[in-house]
Amino acid sequence: MESVKSNPQAAPKPSVSKVRKSKKPREKLGRTWPLHLMLLPAALVTLIFAYVPMGGLIMAFQDFKPYDGVFNSPFVGLEHFRFMFEYPDSKQVIINTLIIAGLKIVFGLLVPFTFAILLNEIRLTLFKRVVQTLVYLPHFISWVILGAILTDMLGSEGIVNGMLQAMGMDPIFWLGDGNWFRFTVVVSDIWQNFGFNTIVFLAALAGVNPSLYEAAEVDGANRWKQTLYITIPAMIPITVVVATLSIGNILNAGFDQIFNLYNPLVYDKGDIIDTFVYRTAILNGQFSFGTAVGMFKSVVGLVLIVISYRLAARYAGYKIF
Repeated sequence: MESVKSNPQAAPKPSVSKVRKSKKPREKLGRTWPLHLMLLPAALVTLIFAYVPMGGLIMAFQDFKPYDGVFNSPFVGLEHFRFMFEYPDSKQVIINTLIIAGLKIVFGLLVPFTFAILLNEIRLTLFKRVVQTLVYLPHFISWVILGAILTDMLGSEGIVNGMLQAMGMDPIFWLGDGNWFRFTVVVSDIWQNFGFNTIVFLAALAGVNPSLYEAAEVDGANRWKQTLYITIPAMIPITVVVATLSIGNILNAGFDQIFNLYNPLVYDKGDIIDTFVYRTAILNGQFSFGTAVGMFKSVVGLVLIVISYRLAARYAGYKIF
């Protein structure tokens, strides 16, 4: 001990690996700071428009009046949540939302999944890209425009009922009958969005090694076998990702679509949570009730996302972090 104290050079020095390890985060930040700077605007926008407004959730526990403001409105506890579940139409509205959103999620995955497989089998590149572009275009059309188009086409004297009558069939009250309204909503939503989801699945197929198909062909596998044992397994991971992200929207059945298509005749089968809140709360100035319903939807969505993420990590090996 005395020799060590008397001779500073004999003191133990930190190892080279520890020095490099301590410098590694600093060196990494020095290399990646342009990327962090590039993400800064998006982070600020998310903070301002997604996290700062969450302070308004306090209105769900208040009898909020605009002239009193958030700080002077009296607290009522869980009164608005109790009213939400005791309201006579609340149960049917929640059921409508679950049915419509559930059908959209299921067929919104099944249709683009199948279409991507079929489109992947096309060998004419020009034809393949033209079809892909055509099915992708409706994604950019607003539901204000699509709602007007569908209302005109599906009316009693619209082109669709005109074709049915020309074939000797009775006209269908597409937007006036509750069951047909649900069918119309689901089909039109899939028609608008399946082109975008198809691109996601095609991107997954683009990463498949072509040598796998060549080896399968040498082994005598036909196109069906190659699709069954190569193409579909390659699409399963991205399908799990899309399904995981979709489950969190089980209570979002599409306000803009329903609002532009529904009418009082289909309230019993087509009224969802968002349109119900708009009619009963927002138009009547019940902002606290609308905030309570929005908070309820967010909590349920968060729980479902956590559950679906756990299931995806356990059974499909998919993890974000």
